[in-house]
Amino acid sequence: MSGLRLSLSSGARKGKTFAPGASAATKKPIQVYRYDPDTGEPPRLDTYQIDLAKCGPMVLDALIYIKNDIDPTLTFRRSCREGVCGSCAMNIDGTNTLACTKAIAEVEEAVAVYPLPHLPVVKDLVPDLTHFYAQYASIRPWLEADTPPPERERLQSKADRAKLDGLYECILCACCSTSCPSYWWNGERYLGPAVLLQAYRWIVDNRDGATAERLDQLDDAFRLYRCHTIMNCSKTCPKGLNPAKAIGEIKKLLAARSL
Repeated sequence: MSGLRLSLSSGARKGKTFAPGASAATKKPIQVYRYDPDTGEPPRLDTYQIDLAKCGPMVLDALIYIKNDIDPTLTFRRSCREGVCGSCAMNIDGTNTLACTKAIAEVEEAVAVYPLPHLPVVKDLVPDLTHFYAQYASIRPWLEADTPPPERERLQSKADRAKLDGLYECILCACCSTSCPSYWWNGERYLGPAVLLQAYRWIVDNRDGATAERLDQLDDAFRLYRCHTIMNCSKTCPKGLNPAKAIGEIKKLLAARSL
């Protein structure tokens, strides 16, 4: 596993250029970050001149086309192609987003594709999310009811169910956390926007009986309060969620509890 962490200011040397036959009208340059720790070589930026007439409209379509028809050594994650799984989260044209929902036509010049920033890079566009998932597990993302299981499901009123809107839709793509300067600087101790939004999802669920314990766990100078409301997280979320608001709600609950 590589210890290399990519920042948006990281310089990758100029790499190879692949220019298979394509007419000028349908040609589009895709610049892709390449890094293979097994070779011992520094990162490079390869350029692929793709034929838009031969691939779909999204950046993920272009990457699949490159891998299938131009360069099979390219490595990236993908699964659902519908903006649901979060596997293809990358930094595209300077913004963390999902490759499957980012249209090539949205980028006027060359499309620059990098892995999510400030994470160890496994290979090419694949970041190491081990620590991110460990932080997610630490908030106990499951229902901890304090009453015996009912014969059927645990019911909620429409009002209580509505409190989960804007929270349960998170797909754990890590776009928000890896866009947050506070997470870049304190990622070992600060839980980050994605995990804190998920934590609030369980805190606000009226069926859960561990609210006090969950708040106790978060009441820490680093786990929660490294958030400085920079708002990158809410701006970059490909699902249109607002992690900063969820973090603010957690802080309000802790403040109200101390009165």
